[in-house]
Amino acid sequence: MSEVRIIPVRGLPEVPVGADVAALILQAARPQPDILPGDIVVITQKIVSKAEGRLVSLADVTPSAQAERLAIATEKDPRLVELILRESRAIVRQRGPVLITETRHGFVCANAGIDASNVGPEGLVSLLPEDPDASAAAIRARIAERTGAEVAVIISDTFGRAWREGHTNVAVGVAGMLPFADYVGQVDPHGYELRVSTLAIADELAGAAELVMGKLDQVPVAIVRGYAYPRGEGTARQIVRDPEKDLFR
Repeated sequence: MSEVRIIPVRGLPEVPVGADVAALILQAARPQPDILPGDIVVITQKIVSKAEGRLVSLADVTPSAQAERLAIATEKDPRLVELILRESRAIVRQRGPVLITETRHGFVCANAGIDASNVGPEGLVSLLPEDPDASAAAIRARIAERTGAEVAVIISDTFGRAWREGHTNVAVGVAGMLPFADYVGQVDPHGYELRVSTLAIADELAGAAELVMGKLDQVPVAIVRGYAYPRGEGTARQIVRDPEKDLFR
């Protein structure tokens, strides 16, 4: 690789329920930057959730007794807490207003990935897609069908980290690539054999794409061009660490 480019895709319209996300991306990407074979298309979770009807009005939510109790401890809207509980397998940590859960996908994140930013009117929140890997695969297939271009697709979302401050975008859905670059067994220039160097490149690509997306710029898609990613039938679920190996639980 001599150069990697990260290109924002501007001009996407508001995404309605049932929208063909791939078609909207292709329309916005033409004539430039277009989508070429070997590109990686990084898409924020929010527009996928909108297209899949994963928006919920808090006005339509009736909180349970458990949600009411947890809302007092976290100082959150009990209706939001109810949605968090519905979208979670388990509560991992709760301290003050911070509520970390394990989602039904296996992701460990704040508030089960539920978010009110860049959604719409007050009281409307977005849930993560039901199956982000399947969503990524469907978008990838539609792009190939319409253009003939074989690309990789990453659906990204913003997560915090247990051991570092700040947030970064990570891959919650992957299609058309392996999520890791495995250097184990290779030898460095000094003759040292690498034993634990497995890079989560899907997360790195998601984080890199966020640099041109921003949080307030209304750029929900970016194209990463020039990166020789490992081809294969990978998923974001492969990145999720088994609980027995998770030293932070």
